[in-house]
Amino acid sequence: MTAQILATLLPVFLIAGCGTLYGRFRTPDIRSINTLNMELFVPMLVFAVLADGQAPLEEYVGLAIGGAVIVVGSGVLLWPLVKWLKLNPKTFLPPMMFNNSGNMGIPLLLLAFGEAALPAAVVLFIVEMLLHFSLGLWMLSPGTPLWRILRMPIVLASIAGLAVNLAGVGLPGWLLEALHMLGGVCIPLLLFALGVRMLDIDFGDWKTGMLGALLCPLSGLVLALPLIWLLGLSGLQAAALWVFAALPPAVLNYLVAEQYRQEPQKVASLVLIGNLGALVVMPVVLALVFGHVYPGVD
Repeated sequence: MTAQILATLLPVFLIAGCGTLYGRFRTPDIRSINTLNMELFVPMLVFAVLADGQAPLEEYVGLAIGGAVIVVGSGVLLWPLVKWLKLNPKTFLPPMMFNNSGNMGIPLLLLAFGEAALPAAVVLFIVEMLLHFSLGLWMLSPGTPLWRILRMPIVLASIAGLAVNLAGVGLPGWLLEALHMLGGVCIPLLLFALGVRMLDIDFGDWKTGMLGALLCPLSGLVLALPLIWLLGLSGLQAAALWVFAALPPAVLNYLVAEQYRQEPQKVASLVLIGNLGALVVMPVVLALVFGHVYPGVD
């Protein structure tokens, strides 16, 4: 089991570490890299996975519901505690709800369970992203218009991919192969960008960051346990939801907080210390997954 955990986590942190090391000496324009990734490579991956007629998307409805409940439920579950601790809900709750399903989730699930996990990883990523750019933006600015969500490349790619799949349109093999190759670029690039972002860690608000690093995975896992049973999830989908529930806050939370001027430095501490906390949390979670949730992994 130790070999399984190391084989899953070492590539993740090695690639992220390369990003941190490169960013330390070269200071790349990470905003442009992220824009390219989110506007081209990630949508290509999403479309390719959803449009592939061999992917039975109807089998992932329960997983999508579980992912949505974990995102929304984490905020509901932590709301009383946030009020009791007199924290700002607009600052603290979004990073607890919207996790790193892109930068860490997709690579982690692929390394842990192989290519068979790609549809599950993409479905959970789409659910988290759609909620982030709808509910998440509404939490910070209730007047956010719907058209801002619909014009996002990942949303357009999701709609197009679902339409192709449900219509039974068979795409040529060479086209799917090209789309998968383009989409495959996003996975190491997501990890590399995460590593560069780790240079922005501000330990000035380390207490809040440590609290978030604990509560983010804890709230998700508390919800995942009954959801797996209620939704009848098993095997790979149960394992994917368990890993999804334990992921740290998404780096995007910081960018959104910066855009809406919602205490971005505090959000940066929550996000980046939370991702450092994954060094401790994810080995434990993967040990549980490999030992109990999905013991069939070799």
